[in-house]
Amino acid sequence: QVQLAESGGGSVQAGGSLTLSCTMSGITYHDSCMGWFRQAPGKEREGIGFIWSEGRLTQLADAVKDRFTISRGSAKNTIILQLNTLKPEDTATYFCAAPIRDRVCGLNARFYNTWGQGTQVTVSL
Repeated sequence: QVQLAESGGGSVQAGGSLTLSCTMSGITYHDSCMGWFRQAPGKEREGIGFIWSEGRLTQLADAVKDRFTISRGSAKNTIILQLNTLKPEDTATYFCAAPIRDRVCGLNARFYNTWGQGTQVTVSL
């Protein structure tokens, strides 16, 4: 059974940074991709970006590409979402997700069918 677990969320002031991790179990993260999303209260789930298992290629949404990065973690089956220069509008629950089909990822949640429980990020002025 595939399980995803996010960690690293917290409360920071605007301009601060956080490092989120997604640890995968029950899945071999090989020749595939993983996505990151966020959802603020009352809003739809928003795609942040995704990364290929090789770690050489990522895609980030225009809204965050100058401030966020996605990378592979040093631990096996872990991916990292680095959040920099955080703004209050970044406040949301952040999720990682595994795709329905290997190597088919995008910024739309419809490509994914396995989600972690999420980790809360709160940014204050």
